[in-house]
Amino acid sequence: MVRVIVVVMGVSGSGKTTIGTQLARRIGLPFVEADEYHDAAALAAMSQGRGLTDADRAPWLDRVNAALRDEADDGAVCACSALDEWARHRLTRGLDDVRFVWLHGDPQLVAARLRARRHHPVGVSLLPSQMAALEPPAPSPRTLSVDVDATPDQIVDQVVEWLGVESKHS
Repeated sequence: MVRVIVVVMGVSGSGKTTIGTQLARRIGLPFVEADEYHDAAALAAMSQGRGLTDADRAPWLDRVNAALRDEADDGAVCACSALDEWARHRLTRGLDDVRFVWLHGDPQLVAARLRARRHHPVGVSLLPSQMAALEPPAPSPRTLSVDVDATPDQIVDQVVEWLGVESKHS
């Protein structure tokens, strides 16, 4: 059994949820969607085009961290922006085996994806602030950098190969 926490990270519109859900299904792990742990005030701010501060993000990241700790014995895949080192540290504190999949790509492609999606609090107006806040993770054996100019299946294949695990489902 795979006992790893995989955080699929990147700016809004990079495909975190799409890749995360497909990856979780492929490797047989539960999926944790960080967006589900935002409080009403944060959702309202983002839907009005206001970015969150670290003070806004801290309780949210703590709630996501608690969810990941609940899954730590068996592993999980989490979709979370985790844009900077502070957020990644807060998200994963107390967890042993964490891998990061950083989804990145051409800002125009990401913006087009944001314009096309519906019923999500983060719109294209927040992309510039997210790009400015982004601190790419340092290259390491625990971090995979993936350009999103590929199909979701191709990206998930790449991640599964990098993790060195067997697919549960094709």
